Amino acid sequence: MKISTRGRYAVRVMLDLASNDRGECIKVKEIAGRQGISEKYLEQIIAILNKAGYVKSVRGAQGGYRLAKTPEEYTVGMILRLTEGSLAPVTCLENGVDSCERCDTCETLGVWKELYEAVNQVVDHVTIGDLLERRKQRLENWNYSI
Repeated sequence: MKISTRGRYAVRVMLDLASNDRGECIKVKEIAGRQGISEKYLEQIIAILNKAGYVKSVRGAQGGYRLAKTPEEYTVGMILRLTEGSLAPVTCLENGVDSCERCDTCETLGVWKELYEAVNQVVDHVTIGDLLERRKQRLENWNYSI
């Protein structure tokens, strides 16, 4: 399984909105500059996040975007499934194990199920709030090492 730039950037955008929340909306240009993402591509990603209700948009001179909920309410899994679709490593797991005609005789199905469960365990238990805390810890550790 490989996560596309759209999925990775969507997580980065959500983290950027959370870490730069000062009570005001944040403009796409600012996010794009901080994240090194083209504004055009970022607008496509923001549109997906906005349509799903993950971000709120405000039009006008003071407009921009902000998270619709708290950072702790968004898991990496939610964002990746929104932008990537299924995280199943094989197609026979996308609609449930019983959807494959070979599920009763497939020796490898157990491996793919374990992999899928492991991926879900990680991405569904890491929130944007957790990533904010990881950033804070990394910066504190970096400052101590100087």
